[in-house]
Amino acid sequence: MGPPRPTCMERWRDEPEVRLTLALLAGAGVLVALGSTGVGGSLVLVVALAAVTVLASIAGDELLDTAWRRVDPHGYVADLWVGLFVAGVAVLLFLDATPGEVQALGGLVGLVGMCNYFLRPVYRILFGLGRRIAGS
Repeated sequence: MGPPRPTCMERWRDEPEVRLTLALLAGAGVLVALGSTGVGGSLVLVVALAAVTVLASIAGDELLDTAWRRVDPHGYVADLWVGLFVAGVAVLLFLDATPGEVQALGGLVGLVGMCNYFLRPVYRILFGLGRRIAGS
């Protein structure tokens, strides 16, 4: 007997679309939290988000080699820097955003993440069609 088949939930967790969705939701959460605390868009915020992005990228990779693997067996923490990067780019595009607008940017980043999640069946259909076309 080979290794046990992954359960439905395990297969769901390993999909790249889900990893991107979670990363974007993390970025959305950061922007909403910053806007809620009264932080508006500025170059200082962009630099701070860039620094946190670099630290999250390094720390995420390092955490995968520790006991954190028991808490996060699929390694989602290693991908959260993507959401922080997107949050930084969103603020960079709207440097003069008020705190309310920073919250709205967070909502838009979260909306993109959820659209990505809900389009998973479309991705699978297109991927299947592409494989059939390439295979014939």
